[in-house]
Amino acid sequence: MGPKTFTFSREERLSGRKGVSELFSEGKSFVHFPFKILYVTRPENTKNRLLVTVPKRVFHKANVRNKIKRRIREAYRLNKSLFPGEKIIDVGLIYISKEVLTYSFIEKKLLEAFQRFKSV
Repeated sequence: MGPKTFTFSREERLSGRKGVSELFSEGKSFVHFPFKILYVTRPENTKNRLLVTVPKRVFHKANVRNKIKRRIREAYRLNKSLFPGEKIIDVGLIYISKEVLTYSFIEKKLLEAFQRFKSV
């Protein structure tokens, strides 16, 4: 990865039954509004992986859920170089707000949440 690579590649997305179930069963969590954040460290020398979820119970329309997920992924993509820590971790971002928040607010809160990973 170059010094200023603003991509969100396939390897950076957490998917698959094994990885997701490991995150939810063995992961640690904390809440930093508007996210509940789950994380688990991995020993492999690969990239950090991200999972973004928005509840269907709160946002019934798929286009609204997709808009929120796009905003979260974009904030992560542009600021992942600021993600602290030497360890490789899987991160799950669960959106817990009841309303659609602006991109700037989501980005600000995601950066604040990144600071909590310095101690991980």
